[in-house]
Amino acid sequence: MNKDRFADMSCSVARTAALIADPWALLVLRDLFLGLARFDELRRDLDIATNVLADRLDRLQAAGLVVREPYQQRPVRHEYHLTDAGRDLYGVVLSLLAWGDRHLAVDGVPMRLVHKTCGRPCTPTVTCDHCGERLVDEAVEVLPGPGGRDAPGTTVIARKLFGAREHAADAGETDVPEAVTRP
Repeated sequence: MNKDRFADMSCSVARTAALIADPWALLVLRDLFLGLARFDELRRDLDIATNVLADRLDRLQAAGLVVREPYQQRPVRHEYHLTDAGRDLYGVVLSLLAWGDRHLAVDGVPMRLVHKTCGRPCTPTVTCDHCGERLVDEAVEVLPGPGGRDAPGTTVIARKLFGAREHAADAGETDVPEAVTRP
């Protein structure tokens, strides 16, 4: 799979997927969020081949999500820590955990979350940063942003978001679907 293709798309989902949409990368992020930091800890916990783990850590580091810091000199050993950009993925990992708990945890949830501020068990949800209401597809209107464009990977969505007539005229097309606000 050519991840550069996704990184070049005019879509934040595609660009993010190019960085982290790999089971090993997501599990490395999960373990870093849970406090594991050393290569050997990550390898043991994930039961992953050393070359695969090294590759994922290198990718996460190159993407600016992880920094590598030595903790021992002879032999040199490193710890891996999340950057601010890496820590910003916490909600993404929690959302995946919540979905998996709801739809795939037939034997019960593997981990329970407790909100430290109130001391109560919690289930992650995505909410509006203004009113706090839970965001579900029926309650969100999607509008074009300044970086959106008609490009590979977003051609049909761009037509829907920016207006079917505008793009049809530019492309010389006559059979174009109606514009909508929810993809």
